[in-house]
Amino acid sequence: MHRKTRRNIGSRFLPALIASIALVPSTLHAQADHPWTVNEIFGHPGDPTGNPPEGISWSPDGKLATWIDDNGDLVGLQPPDTTPKKLIAYNKIASLLNAAMPERDRDHRARYDQPDYIWAPDSQHILFDTNGQLWLYTLKNGTGVQIGNSGVMSGDDPKFSPNGQLVSYLHENNLYIQRPDGSAPPLALTNTTDPTLLNGGVDWVYLEELDVRSNYFWSPDSREIAYMQMNEGAVPQYPLVDWIPVHATVEQQRYPQPGDPNPTVRIGVVGAGGGNTRWIKVPIEIGNDYIPRFGWVNPRVLWIETLSRNHQHLDLWFVDTRSGEGRRVLEQSDSKYFTMTYDVKFIGDHQFLILSWRDGHTHIYRCSFNPANPLGNLAQLTNEVETGDYDVFSINAVDDATQTLWYLSNQGDSRLQQIWSVQLDGSNKHQLTQTGGSHDPVFPDHGGSFIDTYSSLLSPPTVAACIAGSASAPVVCTPFWHSKPIQGHKIIAPEPLELTAADKTTKLYGAILLPSGAAPHSIPLIVNPYGGPGVDSTRDRWGGKRFYFDQLLAEHGYAVLHVDNRGMAGRGRDFEQVAYHNFGPPQFADQMASIDKVLAQYPQLDPHRLGWWGWSWGGSFTLFALSHSNSFLAGVAGAPVTDWRDYDSIYTERYLGLPSDDAQNYHDDSDVNAANDLKGHILILHGTGDDNVHIENDTQYIQKLIEAGIPYDYNIYPRKTHSVSGPDDQTMLYNKVLQHFDTYLKASAPATPAPTAAEPPRP
Repeated sequence: MHRKTRRNIGSRFLPALIASIALVPSTLHAQADHPWTVNEIFGHPGDPTGNPPEGISWSPDGKLATWIDDNGDLVGLQPPDTTPKKLIAYNKIASLLNAAMPERDRDHRARYDQPDYIWAPDSQHILFDTNGQLWLYTLKNGTGVQIGNSGVMSGDDPKFSPNGQLVSYLHENNLYIQRPDGSAPPLALTNTTDPTLLNGGVDWVYLEELDVRSNYFWSPDSREIAYMQMNEGAVPQYPLVDWIPVHATVEQQRYPQPGDPNPTVRIGVVGAGGGNTRWIKVPIEIGNDYIPRFGWVNPRVLWIETLSRNHQHLDLWFVDTRSGEGRRVLEQSDSKYFTMTYDVKFIGDHQFLILSWRDGHTHIYRCSFNPANPLGNLAQLTNEVETGDYDVFSINAVDDATQTLWYLSNQGDSRLQQIWSVQLDGSNKHQLTQTGGSHDPVFPDHGGSFIDTYSSLLSPPTVAACIAGSASAPVVCTPFWHSKPIQGHKIIAPEPLELTAADKTTKLYGAILLPSGAAPHSIPLIVNPYGGPGVDSTRDRWGGKRFYFDQLLAEHGYAVLHVDNRGMAGRGRDFEQVAYHNFGPPQFADQMASIDKVLAQYPQLDPHRLGWWGWSWGGSFTLFALSHSNSFLAGVAGAPVTDWRDYDSIYTERYLGLPSDDAQNYHDDSDVNAANDLKGHILILHGTGDDNVHIENDTQYIQKLIEAGIPYDYNIYPRKTHSVSGPDDQTMLYNKVLQHFDTYLKASAPATPAPTAAEPPRP
């Protein structure tokens, strides 16, 4: 249920709805001449304002930034020049870009950021990998040659050796290498035949919940590869059924649920010329603990990060690959859990950076070790690189030569995402971007120039090439791509909100979109929170199609409310850890306190006509709300987890622990156990191919509704995954959402006393 891609309707597909910009940009001031329709918003790929460059990649020498444009051409620019130039024409790569692909592979390539191409170390060649075929293109003449075929449409993870002389990839759960010139057949470095053994591959739960993107790495001298072997033999299977064929097919997914055996993992080292694997011994609980990250310190020493199953111990080990000797060089503990801060970034030969919220907010820490003998002593904390009452989102680039670090943070306003730079010793800290809103930069490995995609709640994306400037202006950005004006619609600006949580102390941020009309109690209100950890949905950024859908709801006479409750991300450790062993009550109490405040502040809202909807954790939240209050006439739950025992082990146990240790919270926080208390009209939506939140959740919940005699509406989307992507399906989906609220919320409600925020079942 973790989160982040823009092409996803799940936990990462939530709109950012907070306005820190006072004026509506001129691009949105078009005079309305027709209302929004669901088909106009979702019935076509892309966005009415255009599609900014995505998948931007820098050449290894840091000179050229490239991407595939709307025409399908591979283009690039070299700052300070901001004119993209065609590098490889679409007609030469069309068969790769348009390859037929199963829904699940398409979803995985998008959801897990699997690139269509990678650069060779010489910055002169590019390897395309879109459907298992590996094509090497020479940029000088734009010609390509097929050098191999992994037979895998997603997850084959090709890489060049650091010296560029070999290409590695995954095929049938084994690790292969291939010469880029195709002068020799592929060489298998591993040769297991058991389908439950993954050599260098990444299973679903590591992909989704630990954000692992690769499980093998070349040594710096190109002589060896370190890889993880995952044994899924003891992990239970879940059947993903395709009912479209006359004879239904079943794909068995290895999916550990709370308390189940996790994949057994171990790290091995194998030579680039083949031979036996040398297995590395690290003290972890087999079938329980995790290895979120690993890599090379130098050609003889590996670093391996281990995470305990309860997510309270995160350790770093150095291991000599020749002797097998290992040492724990960094030990970290948290009384509740660590969030998604597993990355370790090595700089030069004697130091590394980590992110940690040990002081209450996520910050950057620098540690050092003896390069002549990395295992000789514990790593030393050199300094906290920056500090303050804010969170760092990511370390984006480090220049070892100048000791400069670039990172993203929300310093100054938790609703913003700005680019900062600082020296590794903590000096010379600068905010590089000054325009507010949210910035998503792409840096070359060693920093310097970068490509910045900027947006805000009311400003669709602008993409700029940025280079170092003067001391007074540390960076100079020149836009080269602008969004188009929205034609034929007048955008209603949401009103920013500052509210107080149910604890009567914590500040909450939100926004409300109000339709025209000011008669008392004339406007129904739809609440649309996410609510769960790992997401901050009120960040000041462009919301895309979901923002347009809110506009459509306003045109239909609804007010729409978005509030980030305690338990969500971006506000520090204590704010998020409210979710620890408490997956519903405090979040719901905050939303109800916010609703009460909004109803009092805006008398035009009708307290008798309240609706609620959400997706993923937000879908579960919908069911929780309609079962713990009689305030809501209608709700829409998309892809909900209805029983936390049905979700995956890593995510669920991070927050709720093992079912055997906290059976009461598992019971109380699972919607299925309160189904007989459901009030209002519920609509449940789900893709049958969802490998993230399985549709068994719907089945178990609906059975309880039937037993209680409670009517429901239910729509499935065949073969669709957690994202329910595609114009046809999304048009159908959002029409159902609109129809549901028009049917059960828009009509006048019966005369009943105004609702109040009910106390949750637990504090």
